[in-house]
Amino acid sequence: MLTRKCLLLSAVAALTMASVPAYALDVKLEVVAEGLTHPLIMVSPPGDDRKFIVEQSGTIKILGADGKLMDGDFLNIKHKLPPLKWEFDEEGLLGLAFPPDFKKTGKFYISYTSQLRGDADLGKQLWYAHTNTVSEMRVSKDDPNKADPNYERHVLQIDWPQFNHNGMWIAFGPDGYLYVSTGDGGYANDWGIGHNVTIGNGQDTTSLNGKMLRIDLNGDPYNVPKDNPFAGNNDYAPEIWATGLRNPWRCAFDMGGSKELFCGDVGQNSYEEINIITKGANYGWRAREGKHWFDYVNPNTHPSSPVAPHKATGYTDPIIEYKNCSNPEFAAKGDCEGISVTGGYVYRGPHKAWDGIYFFGDWSKSFMVAEGVLFAAKKSGNAWTKENVRVTNIPGFNDFILGFGQDNQGNVYIMGTRARGPNGEQDKIYKIVP
Repeated sequence: MLTRKCLLLSAVAALTMASVPAYALDVKLEVVAEGLTHPLIMVSPPGDDRKFIVEQSGTIKILGADGKLMDGDFLNIKHKLPPLKWEFDEEGLLGLAFPPDFKKTGKFYISYTSQLRGDADLGKQLWYAHTNTVSEMRVSKDDPNKADPNYERHVLQIDWPQFNHNGMWIAFGPDGYLYVSTGDGGYANDWGIGHNVTIGNGQDTTSLNGKMLRIDLNGDPYNVPKDNPFAGNNDYAPEIWATGLRNPWRCAFDMGGSKELFCGDVGQNSYEEINIITKGANYGWRAREGKHWFDYVNPNTHPSSPVAPHKATGYTDPIIEYKNCSNPEFAAKGDCEGISVTGGYVYRGPHKAWDGIYFFGDWSKSFMVAEGVLFAAKKSGNAWTKENVRVTNIPGFNDFILGFGQDNQGNVYIMGTRARGPNGEQDKIYKIVP
């Protein structure tokens, strides 16, 4: 989700947009749910026609097979969250995952920002913001459309120094293991309280921050899969699947093809990126931002060589990169396209002409005004190209793009809002259709 960047720069960016994108893909948006509060994701359990909607404010709602929102909440954990700031926040209920055997066990998993746990060490109690938590939950025995409010098993807890850069997308991979994305710990430039001073958390292989994690839930609280790339290496936290992420905001496995893991990683001031996450890969942060070398002391300028002590090799490039409007140079030229990438899904629905297209977006071109942007990426050979998406049936569509969803038929959905923060009941979910 968006890093709280300089509002002045964003305002300047909004006023200096000179170029108009060449639209390459026309779509329509159908409203499938409304009256929501900051929906971040919509997913369906395996073999289930229900769609579960995660609201950042702390609730999960169900969109039934009949296309109607069910009364009440499937789950409400508002009491477990730190107080959310109405004007803008990156905390809250952030993720939901259903295991392959959900229909048999009734167990599911959530990720959220909880109050800082009481057994955090004294330094963290003084300075840290919250604890990022992944928990096992289960469905009520009496009602399949309600969660059991009396059951929770903590699987993973990471004390978090700042309110932002949480990541905390979760999903089960094709291998049956749980994948968890984590941001670098917050603030900016991978620097400050709770960050590795020398190399940043993204490059600190002993830290769980700025990573993609992979764990086996058949354990107490979990086991580390033996084929994790760094299992048995004392220089790495064994849960790590991939390193060098800043704020992986919304990831997804492709339902088809090679079942690749796509992830949007929010940049600092200059570049937004989409990565395909692979075993053992290093995506560069804070040695790099996108494909460019990064200097945390001078984040708007990018040196021609790596800043010591970072290495010059060993990084994996993003498949898509575009310019961030928080960089005053890019904003002045009018060739920037957003300020916070939002990862999406590969389309595998009934419209075969779209098969394999990766739909994603950007939260907005401006912090102050809703100017969300929709993109579509296509692969040709070994290269990916990005196209702008135009909504033909909603003139001037420009909601803040919070997230995306996908159903078991492969259709892709957009989570949209007109508010920067998790407040009100005004937000909508749209289905992308030809």
